Amino acid sequence: MALDLFKEKGVALDRQVFTWKDLVQRPYSKLDDDAFTRVRVIFMNGIEADALRFKHIAARMSRQLREPLALIRRVEHHQQTMINWLNPPDQNPLETTLGFEQVAIEVTASVAQKEPDPYMAQAYRFGLLEDFDHLYRYAALYDRLEGKDPNCLIQSYSDIRPGRPTVVEHRHPLDDLRRPYDMRTAHPLTKIHALLITAAEFQTHDYYMTVGPMFADPVARQLYAEIASIEEQHVTQYGSLQDPDESLLEKWLLHEAMELYCYQSCMAYEGNPRVKAIWERFVDYELGHLHFVMELFQRLEGRDPAEVLPATLPEPVDFKSHREFVRRVLSQEVDLRAKGTEFVDKAEIPPGHRSLIYRDTLNADGSPSEIAAAGYQWMPGTELAGRVQGVGVGPEGRLQS
Repeated sequence: MALDLFKEKGVALDRQVFTWKDLVQRPYSKLDDDAFTRVRVIFMNGIEADALRFKHIAARMSRQLREPLALIRRVEHHQQTMINWLNPPDQNPLETTLGFEQVAIEVTASVAQKEPDPYMAQAYRFGLLEDFDHLYRYAALYDRLEGKDPNCLIQSYSDIRPGRPTVVEHRHPLDDLRRPYDMRTAHPLTKIHALLITAAEFQTHDYYMTVGPMFADPVARQLYAEIASIEEQHVTQYGSLQDPDESLLEKWLLHEAMELYCYQSCMAYEGNPRVKAIWERFVDYELGHLHFVMELFQRLEGRDPAEVLPATLPEPVDFKSHREFVRRVLSQEVDLRAKGTEFVDKAEIPPGHRSLIYRDTLNADGSPSEIAAAGYQWMPGTELAGRVQGVGVGPEGRLQS
């Protein structure tokens, strides 16, 4: 049964309480749990991180909203804590990174297929192929540094193969800006999608900026620096899809609806009963947040929330493998490039274009993503499978018979 946003009020804000034992629960298993449990935990950590980021910035811009923002922000800090602490201690930063890229692939693929606006859907497919390549580069680094098969974590849901090469993804900042949706005519799902993908990519950028310097290997350090730069480009792209003319309170209302939508999507797919109970609890909490902001919206702006929100939430994000869709997009759109706000074939980018100059400058001393993946070709079981099949692994990881 669809959730009626205007009738279901969830848990009141003053009843949303935590204890330290409550906040720090038993983590999932990185090997025994389904890979999509990791995907959902990483994804929702990013959603809550963006909720906090938005509310802190909004409070600096509105004297009137400082107190209500503070009330919800503290609850959402504790929601993020509970979610983030579900990550297991034996999952190292590079393994978590593989999870981040699987989030980017599978969540963006779902959004791209459900997005009602063709231009927005194209933007998601464009970014998807770049994150797809990032998974391949980090998989190569995982093999290089630890000699392990990334599929132990990815669990065959996502392909491990090149996408649009990271070395050509670097663009001039003005070629990462997109046309925003029109707040007056855009479908509510279009607004929700732009918010949730921006949140997910922002978390990825911040994570890579945090863990990149922790590696001793010089190629690893450079690879994180390179891909973090692309993640900043993605945050620029997806953030620019949002209409800048929406009021601060309207954006807040949409944020709460987006958070609720994401939790409900997680709840619909979660197979781990302990983790599912958290999603269910936070669906009720987010309903409480949504109605709190609805009341503010009506009182302070004199507008009906029904002008902005749908009566019921759209169909959930599909937390499942999108292998065939991704392969089709890869075969058809890998040669697309950005030129201003438009997507064009690479042949339409003229010599001396600003993004070519920008890219060549960054890559003047070589590309870490090319170095990290030199000679890397993922195969199930890697070296062990190669030996069984009479194939060895030569210098720099190249396969040889």
